[in-house]
Amino acid sequence: MTAALDGVVVVIPVHDEEALLGRCLVAMDEARADAARLAPDVPVSVTVVLDECSDQSAAIAARFDVEVVTVHARAVGFARSAGVTAALREATEPSAVWIANTDADSAVPSNWLTVQIDLARQGVDIMVGTVRPDVADLTDEQLDAWRLTHVPGVANGHVHGANLGIRADVYRRAGGFASVPEHEDVQLVERAVLAGARVEATDACWVLTSGRPVGRTPGGYAGYLRDGLLTRAEGIRLEAARAARLSA
Repeated sequence: MTAALDGVVVVIPVHDEEALLGRCLVAMDEARADAARLAPDVPVSVTVVLDECSDQSAAIAARFDVEVVTVHARAVGFARSAGVTAALREATEPSAVWIANTDADSAVPSNWLTVQIDLARQGVDIMVGTVRPDVADLTDEQLDAWRLTHVPGVANGHVHGANLGIRADVYRRAGGFASVPEHEDVQLVERAVLAGARVEATDACWVLTSGRPVGRTPGGYAGYLRDGLLTRAEGIRLEAARAARLSA
């Protein structure tokens, strides 16, 4: 199946990310350059949503070729939704527009857009991409746990707003991002799947994201690294030890 693709809109929510936003937007520029070279017929726009920012995030965003939207919700779901609404305001054929989502504390690879363009043209409705934490932010124990629980090159199917793509008409049918402080990405994909969306999980364009222990949402990825990663790794170790005993 081949699907039409007239453009890609990228949406990046921001809440006080002056330390990492520059890295994010430099990486996005590199991905846009790669897309312009390999898919010159697909225009790419970037919308940065400043949500209750009190730092220098606005000044940093102003240095890049992006549209800036300002909201005061302190909720990532609301910010993503506002960004998508702004980015799609001139879209006349939503089925031919792809929404690419990432986060301000993340850095996409240079092939991030081209992978999504290829998937969209193949008729995929949603791309669920992987993320990897910045190892400089992890303790030795966390790093060991990460290596135990994740296999590079293998898509685990977990939904991350930092690496998520969705066709605009599918996004609208699924009700868009809910105005919630977290899990808006997971909820959107769940609703879209129930409506019959075709989902592709991939590790082909994994995104580097912050490994900080305290994030901008109550739980989110930072909460998983802080509270869930070690528990999951311990469970894998116990299961491996049990299997070894049974096979002895």
